[in-house]
Amino acid sequence: MAEALIRVRDVRASSGPGWLAGGWRHFRRAPLVWAGLSAGWMMITLALVMVPLVGGVVANLLQPVFFASFAITARKQLAGEAPEMGDLFLGFKRPLRALLNLGAILLAAELAIILLLTMLGLPGAGDEEIATVADYVRLLKGKEWILVVGFVLTAVVKGALWFAPALLAFHDLSTAHAVRWSLFAAVSNLGAMVAYGVALTVVFVAGALPWGLGLIVAIPMMVASTYTGYAAVFEEAAPAEEPTPA
Repeated sequence: MAEALIRVRDVRASSGPGWLAGGWRHFRRAPLVWAGLSAGWMMITLALVMVPLVGGVVANLLQPVFFASFAITARKQLAGEAPEMGDLFLGFKRPLRALLNLGAILLAAELAIILLLTMLGLPGAGDEEIATVADYVRLLKGKEWILVVGFVLTAVVKGALWFAPALLAFHDLSTAHAVRWSLFAAVSNLGAMVAYGVALTVVFVAGALPWGLGLIVAIPMMVASTYTGYAAVFEEAAPAEEPTPA
């Protein structure tokens, strides 16, 4: 059987918030399961982070694996199958090395950003004694721009690699190829990516206001929307079969 080709669509900027709406539709059809999947992901990640020395590294390496699981679950749901709690581990059934390599790239990028912010003078990395939040705010005064730089760089990295877990979940690609396809798709649809990011920020801020209860909905919407965005941008088409000689 011929392997599916990958094509990138150029979508309108207004399509970005629609990806989040697609995540809502997935959540609405199975709210308890999607809430459980999101809670399971966060609990496993938190438990790993608490493990001394290696826990944080392992947690970061596994993030693309879990997001591949979310993408597979969303596609499964669209096909008419009911999502299950065990679907959280579907990503582990895909070629694991490529997904772990993607996690390593993300981790390296995050460490590089932290190093840069430290060199720029972000409080907390030097010898300053910070006992309270007030102490940190005092040290940060006049250096708020460093946080803005960190936020922008993090958003650029996350946006550039946002499609990569789903690409690795559904295609036999190397990590490098998935990264290149994701970067190309993100740049080609920059308006939609920015609109999606703004909509996601609004949803998370609104969800955090009523004592954080809205995050029970916002987080599942976000994880499911990673597939709806992928499906909107990437067109999978089987190549035409060569004619059989008479």
